[in-house]
Amino acid sequence: MSFWKKLFGGGAAKEEPPLDPVEYKGFVIRPAPFVEGGQYQTCGIIAKEVGGETKEHRFIRADRFASKDDAVDITLRKARQLIDEQGERIFG
Repeated sequence: MSFWKKLFGGGAAKEEPPLDPVEYKGFVIRPAPFVEGGQYQTCGIIAKEVGGETKEHRFIRADRFASKDDAVDITLRKARQLIDEQGERIFG
């Protein structure tokens, strides 16, 4: 099954409870690692309200980890890096 189906709700992937969002520089980061090939893959959503509308940017990286906690830590680090480098341009 493709990781896109798992990420966007298709297929019969094991449903895990959503992780707590983290605020960073006015953005909200929602880690969303998923299991692929027996390991957790780095994945997350960056959101921010811009002009009264909530904008979202979903990202997936090739990094995989045996531990969900490790995947969450790297997801947060990658999201902060994207925010620092691109700011609101991430939504364009």
